[in-house]
Amino acid sequence: MGGLVIKPRARILHGHDWVFSGEVLKAFGSPADGDVISLKDGKDHLVGSAIYNSKSQIVARRFSRRKQVLDLDFFQRRIAQAVEYRARRGVNPQLCRVVWSESDGLPGVIVDRYGDQLVLQTLTLAMDMRKGLIVDALKSVFFPKTIVERNDAPVRRAEGMELQTALLFGDAPAEQEIEIAGLRFGVDLVHAQKTGFYLDQVQHYAAVAEYARGARVLDCFTSQGAFALACARGGASEVTGVEASTESLASARANASRNGLSVNWIERDVFEFLRGAEKAEAQYDLIILDPPSFTKTKGGLHNAMRGYRELHVRAFKLLSKDGLLATFSCSHHVSESAFAQTISDALVDARRSARRLRRFEQALDHPVLPTLPETEYFKGVLLEMMPGR
Repeated sequence: MGGLVIKPRARILHGHDWVFSGEVLKAFGSPADGDVISLKDGKDHLVGSAIYNSKSQIVARRFSRRKQVLDLDFFQRRIAQAVEYRARRGVNPQLCRVVWSESDGLPGVIVDRYGDQLVLQTLTLAMDMRKGLIVDALKSVFFPKTIVERNDAPVRRAEGMELQTALLFGDAPAEQEIEIAGLRFGVDLVHAQKTGFYLDQVQHYAAVAEYARGARVLDCFTSQGAFALACARGGASEVTGVEASTESLASARANASRNGLSVNWIERDVFEFLRGAEKAEAQYDLIILDPPSFTKTKGGLHNAMRGYRELHVRAFKLLSKDGLLATFSCSHHVSESAFAQTISDALVDARRSARRLRRFEQALDHPVLPTLPETEYFKGVLLEMMPGR
């Protein structure tokens, strides 16, 4: 087994599981891209086994602290452990993320479960090369009817891989109906965004809807309409859902019909809509901001923060005197402190004051490793405007 000798100050020697290209002292044994390699410190002590890709800035990702191979037994054990972890914590086993990359000891592997249908992403080269083994392991653990590959995430390009979507096992998936907080949604596993549905928000739809009774609600970036429909079901006086994607809005309309609920759907860029609403002096009692990730790279962070700031300024100006804002970020490169600072800056710009009512946490089926902050990407808060300030 080839491998790498790591520099003394490399983060992997302090609990992290990644090795960046600038942290390598030397290579030994001529490792090839996609290989399992050994990681060693300068004293020839084993640091662990990792997957290797010289084309990536992250050249190695540790998956074990001892010598380990990636065979069928390994994948079966890790997947079974991931399932057992979620079962102990009361996660709905039929609707959840059953494998979350490094958090489950499988770097770059993501598996979402929708009943007897699974969606797989392999976002690292080594795991993609072993996709057949992963599929076999999934079949033995879950006995699914369908396994769909949604490897259309742009992050694959950082590993030198193409984007693709395919049926890996079973019959071509029909639209799947799922139930969340008493609402029914249709899910297209092949064409919908990400892996079919935003499972990281499942626990928050009902939580936000608790504040919707009698309120004028604006759901920005409504996607398939989950927040809007939860608020309509929760007794909102009126609900408006804004979404730029024609396909997503068609799903939202179908979901509204499926649940017998009425929402005013608007197909428009959210920033454009908010500017127009401000000119029209519109007001809302509850606004939900759940945008897609504004940046996938550190290089785009500055522009992302400008976008978040403008978004919040305009939302604050549209809120009634004691209105509520539920706001979320799924941008991994936007830290919780940076997100909070942007909200504070936007309050100043909008000349509003607010109290924080609660934080929204990353769901238990997306576990976070304290030593690997990259496993935590989700953040959100609920704010209440302070009248007379």
